Amino acid sequence: MNRKITAVLAGVAAMAATVGFATSADAAGAPCGSKAKACVRLSTNTAWLMDHGKVTRGGVRITVGKPAYPTPVGTFRVQYKDIDHYSKEFNGPMPYSVFFTTTGVAFHQGSLKVQSHGCVHLSRADAIAFYNTLQPGDVVQVVR
Repeated sequence: MNRKITAVLAGVAAMAATVGFATSADAAGAPCGSKAKACVRLSTNTAWLMDHGKVTRGGVRITVGKPAYPTPVGTFRVQYKDIDHYSKEFNGPMPYSVFFTTTGVAFHQGSLKVQSHGCVHLSRADAIAFYNTLQPGDVVQVVR
């Protein structure tokens, strides 16, 4: 319980430190539709949080799936969240996981220098923000 409270408080602090208004350049850079709450552009390793077509965070730096495990392109919905997820398949922690496919692809804290097994790696601060913002059912759009 204390771990979850600490994580929520850390997320609030991270969000408070980065609150601001999106510029028109930010909004122009997000290539997703107005229904998307999260947007990923694979070609530039960039992601955004959005609200009704307006950027609320980003673009933030990400890493995505390696060629053998590509991050899927398409429109998805957040399936579930797990703050302390551990991948048994790949034997590693996935903090602040927000799963958006039925095949286990998620946003989560991870290395920004190493490609994933299909997931979207975020910095700790960005992973906390995505975790705290996205809810089951929210639209995630991934474009090339």
